[in-house]
Amino acid sequence: MKTVVPDYPQSVRVACQRIAPVWPLDQSIAVNPWWELRDQPIEDVAAELQALGQVNCLMRREYYRQQWQAVIKPEHLQAAIEERNEPWSEEQLVEFLSQPEQVLPHWHNYSELLDALPDRRRKISWHDEIVQQISQFCGLYFQYQHYFTEHQDSTVALYRNWLEITRGDVGIEVLTAAHGLHRQFEQLPDDPALLCHEFMEALGCPENFADYAFALLLDIHGWASWGAYQQWQEAFKSVNNDWVAQLLAIRMAWELALWRHNEQQAASTGDRTQQRFFDQFSQMASIRAHHQNQQSMLWVWQRALELSYQLPLQNMLSNSTVVPRESRPLLQAAFCIDVRSEPMRRALEAQHPDIETLGFAGFFGLPLSYRQSGHSYQRPQLPGLLAPAIEAVQTGRPSRRLTLKNRHAHAQAESFATPSASFGMVEMLGAVKSLSLLGSSLMPDSPKHPVNDMCDMRPFVLSKQGRELSIAELTDLAATVLRHMGLTEKFAPVVLLLGHGSETSNNPQAASLDCGACGGQTGEVNVKVLAQLLNDPAIRRGLAATGLLIPADTRFVAGLHNTTTDNIHCYGDALNTNSDITSLLTKATASAQHQRAATLPGIKDVKNLASELTRRSRNWSEIQPEWGLANNAAFIVAPRAATRHLNLQGRTFLHDYDWHKDDEYKTLELIMSGPMIVTNWINLQYYASTVDNRLYGSGNKLLHNVVGEHIGVFEGNGGDLRIGLARQSLHDGEKWRHQPVRLAVYIAAPATIIAEIASRHTAIEQLVRNGWMSLYAWDIGSGQIVPALDISSSPQPDCLPTSGAAIGV
Repeated sequence: MKTVVPDYPQSVRVACQRIAPVWPLDQSIAVNPWWELRDQPIEDVAAELQALGQVNCLMRREYYRQQWQAVIKPEHLQAAIEERNEPWSEEQLVEFLSQPEQVLPHWHNYSELLDALPDRRRKISWHDEIVQQISQFCGLYFQYQHYFTEHQDSTVALYRNWLEITRGDVGIEVLTAAHGLHRQFEQLPDDPALLCHEFMEALGCPENFADYAFALLLDIHGWASWGAYQQWQEAFKSVNNDWVAQLLAIRMAWELALWRHNEQQAASTGDRTQQRFFDQFSQMASIRAHHQNQQSMLWVWQRALELSYQLPLQNMLSNSTVVPRESRPLLQAAFCIDVRSEPMRRALEAQHPDIETLGFAGFFGLPLSYRQSGHSYQRPQLPGLLAPAIEAVQTGRPSRRLTLKNRHAHAQAESFATPSASFGMVEMLGAVKSLSLLGSSLMPDSPKHPVNDMCDMRPFVLSKQGRELSIAELTDLAATVLRHMGLTEKFAPVVLLLGHGSETSNNPQAASLDCGACGGQTGEVNVKVLAQLLNDPAIRRGLAATGLLIPADTRFVAGLHNTTTDNIHCYGDALNTNSDITSLLTKATASAQHQRAATLPGIKDVKNLASELTRRSRNWSEIQPEWGLANNAAFIVAPRAATRHLNLQGRTFLHDYDWHKDDEYKTLELIMSGPMIVTNWINLQYYASTVDNRLYGSGNKLLHNVVGEHIGVFEGNGGDLRIGLARQSLHDGEKWRHQPVRLAVYIAAPATIIAEIASRHTAIEQLVRNGWMSLYAWDIGSGQIVPALDISSSPQPDCLPTSGAAIGV
């Protein structure tokens, strides 16, 4: 039977398209929450969000006042004034920060206007009840989705199941003290699209209805983002299911029920709430303009804050030079571009002048999904922008220890898989769990992961659409990766391929500390697969035929950088007989640990720092085991030799690239359309979680409760699904550890080439032209750094990668 997609009004579709996706806890990646608004200037978006939902895109005045003279100097403020061509003086801008925050008029949803009526003051607010009711339903629905959709069309199942449950819940009327409300739910249409049309007709189809619809989605923004994720994944399979529109229909159903319920009472009481609601539509433009005018001076301060970081960095880059390496390196180590790699790379390079490090994406350009032989569970190991094209399966049987450990974890998860069983399991296992908690406190161990712990040193089989890849195809894959890495000559005897991951205990958001380029997983699978390919004699012979000559004594070693402890673990026995390399890694770890420890609160034992960091990583009550990617601020695409001598303070993503060796600039295009977009997502997730943790962050992690085992978290036992970062990931209790600045990208390549590539990608040009990030061309020879784009040019059709191409993110 052919599925009929509901015919939603265009204004509903427009509102739904403004919501960015959020990934589940076990595949957590950083997302730019304004990704779907990138076609508008950031300042317009900020004013609109403030007007529609009191959402902040800037810090409050007090924050900038604290930065003045301490971080933001007069030269930074003056540079911001000149760049923006503003009429204000330094004195006027400083005086502005001393004035109290102004409360401006903003949009009110109909339910919010009802909350302001005198008879609601001692009753539960409609806003809180609506969000709680929808959120609790969504948590149930998406955890047991297969039960709800077993006999229903998924394009309407979310809405219809909500309606069925709501019609059967007479307690809503009692709880809200709204006699007769239940009858309104019984009269709602069974089709979500029809509900939207009916509601628009009841309001007379106002011109700004899309803005109102978007304001309704902001009430349930977390679940709307989860719906957008469902659509993002289904798009890879060419499935069209409007999850966000169904959620919006549910939210509109509440508004329509209240509209009709209040309409009957208004006739006898003279209530003018509906008229006040209608008046807002004609006032929307002026409300938005008021907010934009109010924010204009704050944007000068925001730009001055960014320049306080960017100008000193540009000065360092301008004075940088590259000294070509003539001799063969002693050791090469390829790290992820993650900002946490920069201090470790610096520490390792400091151990010997012949150590060379490279920056590449943690998934190492391999568009993989990972599956254990004999298991159906498949996990993506690549950026969320892409769909996996190759399946990596480990052959043979894992060790008995791993099998038993994972069998226990799997059995425990299965025991909670049905609603009826979960409550009984909680009752039965409560005492057992208390003993486990006591053991974790007295004898903490490294956290166990039922999938990661299965990956050992067994070989991988790579297949595509059920067909095992040939040696020729594997050779092409390996050659592509090496060329995009820039690793095509002067191979060291030992080449470390270092993925990264974190080690934390009792942390629902642990995956957010792992490798975003690996889909919120560690990079273990990817580096093991790549090392297997590059050490294979048959593949090396094929590479030699293409001109990629790898010396016979070169050994590729897979390893993992633990970003919580800064330990580097190398897999297999390749380094067992190389005490020199092992010693260098040990010394580099100790150096990086001392750098990292200075930023962590509560370090008690500096003399035994390694043990202290390990203890923190295993402590189930530790709320700040590491800072993740906090304070990220720049992305540098250049040869490492140009930045090797610089202390970049763990704030930069570093991608190796030499434009002189890039035929037709294909590698640069992949970097700009892949890693550059990913770093924008990371940067603006941290930015948004800082400027408005209420909507874009997840609040207090001490209050987190996991929803649906992996979907997300509630803060406490209700409210909307929380997305983004917890406050403890950004603030140490005394000050912000993340400085909210937009990403600055510096590419060591001619500006004309960068501009030409950007012109082929709508998203890139939109991000730069509309102020979501800055893009500069860096001429290493002359030291000149200039804006890379003429932002007045019009964008061309988008060419973002959507399939599993090896792109080096």
